Amino acid sequence: MAEGFRSSMGVFRDVHAEVEQYRELDAERVLVLESRRARGNASGLELRRMRSEGAVLFYVRDGRVARLVFYWDRDRALADLGLKE
Repeated sequence: MAEGFRSSMGVFRDVHAEVEQYRELDAERVLVLESRRARGNASGLELRRMRSEGAVLFYVRDGRVARLVFYWDRDRALADLGLKE
């Protein structure tokens, strides 16, 4: 999975993510809302202009991250989790 993520990110340069909010959903899940910016390697287009707001869902067990779920679309994450902005 990590290799697939790395290779998909290879089309971008200057990748930055900024945390906007942490939400503790329950004892085992934390949702992190983030905004991303990057530039396309070929086009030079800045991704932020395309409104790249996503989320990462952390599953925590015994004080360690057991699983990560990446959402490229924040609205999809909120919908999947039954949350509204």
